[in-house]
Amino acid sequence: MHDYLILHGVNLNMFGRRDPAHYGTCTLDDINRDLHALAAELNVRLDIFQTNDEGRMVERIHAALDDGTRGIVINAGAWTHYSYAIMDALGMLSLPVVEVHMSNVHAREAFRHESVLSRVSAGSVAGFGSMSYLLGLRAVHHLVSVRSALPH
Repeated sequence: MHDYLILHGVNLNMFGRRDPAHYGTCTLDDINRDLHALAAELNVRLDIFQTNDEGRMVERIHAALDDGTRGIVINAGAWTHYSYAIMDALGMLSLPVVEVHMSNVHAREAFRHESVLSRVSAGSVAGFGSMSYLLGLRAVHHLVSVRSALPH
């Protein structure tokens, strides 16, 4: 069992090599290491998953229905802007989803301004480089904590 699922989408395995002006020089391993350090501080467990295959991403989201996931942080990469399949999969969940982006997508090309995933996300964090992931993890942790405090 884990508390939170971190989902890295298409091309994100290329962080550190891909367009450093927008994404910086840290690698996906660096980001994951920082996420695990924050998870230890928050006393939570993470499952981290990256794929360049949209179908595998959808299947991993489906698995979250039954595997004890309490919240999701997702950077879907380019799928953010057009993947109704990922949107529908996330929409099946009754847990908080926080969307993250390393670059400020609103200051970039027009097609990046639209997120189909925002329709099923509690919120989004963009433009803070690798810190976007850490802010996203803190946000989902807060949302889960608030839900846990509510009377059942």
